[in-house]
Amino acid sequence: MTEAVQKIELLAPAKDAQTGIAAIKCGADAVYIGAARFGARQDAGNTLEDIKKLIDFAHPYYVKVYAALNTILNDHELIEAEKIIGRLYQSGIDGLIIQDVGLLELDLPPLAIIASTQMHTDTAEKVKFLEEVGFSRVILPRELTLEQIHQIRRQTSIELECFVQGALCVAESGQCYMSYAMGGRSGNRGECAQPCRKLYSLKDNSGKTICKDRYLLSLKDLNLSGTISELLDAGITSFKIEGRLKNPVYVANLTAYYRNLLDSILPEKKLQKSSSGLADIDFVPNPSKTFNRGFTDYGIKGRYDKMGSIDTPKSIGEMIGKVGKVTSDYFEVESDLELHNADGICFFDNDHNLQGTVLNQVEGKKIFPQKIKGLVAGRLIYRNHDHAFDQRIGKIPADRKISLRMKFYETAEGVALAGTDEDGNCATVKINHKKEPAKKLEMARQNISTQLNKLGNTIFYCNQIEIDLAEIYFFPVSVLNNLKRDLVKAMLESRLTNRRIPKNSIKKNKAPYPQQRLGYTGNVFNDKARMFYQRHGVDDIARAGEEGLDFVGKQVARTKYCIRGQLDLCTKHKKDGVAEPLILVDQEGHHFRLEFRCDNCSMDIYLESKGKRR
Repeated sequence: MTEAVQKIELLAPAKDAQTGIAAIKCGADAVYIGAARFGARQDAGNTLEDIKKLIDFAHPYYVKVYAALNTILNDHELIEAEKIIGRLYQSGIDGLIIQDVGLLELDLPPLAIIASTQMHTDTAEKVKFLEEVGFSRVILPRELTLEQIHQIRRQTSIELECFVQGALCVAESGQCYMSYAMGGRSGNRGECAQPCRKLYSLKDNSGKTICKDRYLLSLKDLNLSGTISELLDAGITSFKIEGRLKNPVYVANLTAYYRNLLDSILPEKKLQKSSSGLADIDFVPNPSKTFNRGFTDYGIKGRYDKMGSIDTPKSIGEMIGKVGKVTSDYFEVESDLELHNADGICFFDNDHNLQGTVLNQVEGKKIFPQKIKGLVAGRLIYRNHDHAFDQRIGKIPADRKISLRMKFYETAEGVALAGTDEDGNCATVKINHKKEPAKKLEMARQNISTQLNKLGNTIFYCNQIEIDLAEIYFFPVSVLNNLKRDLVKAMLESRLTNRRIPKNSIKKNKAPYPQQRLGYTGNVFNDKARMFYQRHGVDDIARAGEEGLDFVGKQVARTKYCIRGQLDLCTKHKKDGVAEPLILVDQEGHHFRLEFRCDNCSMDIYLESKGKRR
């Protein structure tokens, strides 16, 4: 018996149906989309109709659609969430991404349940527990290293998903309370005010300013494209692109990029993609050409680069080069990039502030921007909007087709057309028709082949056709087209009938949770969640901080990032070096104490005092 080949998934974000469809055309094996409410991106909710439209497009390709309902919920909201989940199941979603374990105490439909990265499942013990209670998959925290992923894989068999591209929160997944502590908007409730993208000043304990008005908690964007092979070896089965607020161009570009990358790696590892069809991508994907703050591997191998994007939280795009000659209305630059009218460019001025302008005209080496101020010889410039690239992808970025073998043969009453697709699904259609020998044999045979090969705007393309007739007959084009149309319909029905549907395997058992005590970082926000943890042996359960906890003096974030390392203030390798706490102050007067964990180059953030909101 042949051993089943392991399937690997490329998972793309869908702000809406349009974005999800673009991702699928560019090769996504799965997409995730926000439910109408209770998603970790409050502004990325979708109607049931929009989700159903995406599902109907995805399933013929065996592409899965996961719905994100991954915030913590109060007792009243659980009732509404249960109704939403029921409707999502009826629409045909393939899995539900959750954070709140209170949902597991409800009467859920037989959906595969996926543990959100917000559940902060950062140890093998926690992952093993979720496997024991029936989760189908765990989305790992971004801050794990390759070695930690290997450790989790060695002790578990559950599907493991990891982020490979996109924005990074400064705090560990599900463990950030800065936004709530500062203004009542909870990241765990999908309402984050993004305090990590704001200006701060850094002071020492004596009040001396070390760094003033910089985006000191803003991180570069994650890019693990150079580590895909190693992540596969570590046991990752789903590679996730972040971006449920991003537009179709961003999603199409990154999906196509990772599709090409995975397709170059999977065969040598004897692995396969988890969906069907070949994406014919009509552009050269490049992560630098769409929104990015610069890239970091986030210490995936334990080597810590400078992760911060402290001069701007905005996109800088791709490097163009250094400015050469500058006049009153144009400049020149030495670059391998071809610039276009309407491109957006940006640069950092003498005060390290990001400035930008648009190109009015490009005449050979002469580049005429809307604003010339700040562009001086020797200055590095970037392109953060490639107008031609965006225009091209914004039309039809790719087409995706499933291979189909066809056989045209005669029956006693007429002829039949059989099909077998790349997944082994089969269908046959027949038609009664008078067999009239053709006068021009070769022309008639060519006509049969040509007409049946034309699968037009269907999801199939013909990669082989066999004509098995006792003699060549004449068939009107209309007969061949009707037969072909009926086969396509029958093949679609066969594909959907044979599609494997993930099922819920949640078990209400008493598997012991790895901790006996949960503080406010356990994010227990309703009685159902409390019941869940109590059944699994947790006897000391604090309420979630979102119930009105005063965070002054308490930890509001735990981070893999270290400001000392970013600013070259690290004392770890100095003799007798001690990393004293530092103070972070925002423009509203909130004071945060930074405590450093030098053993692994990370830090904790505590709210020292609240400021005055403007």
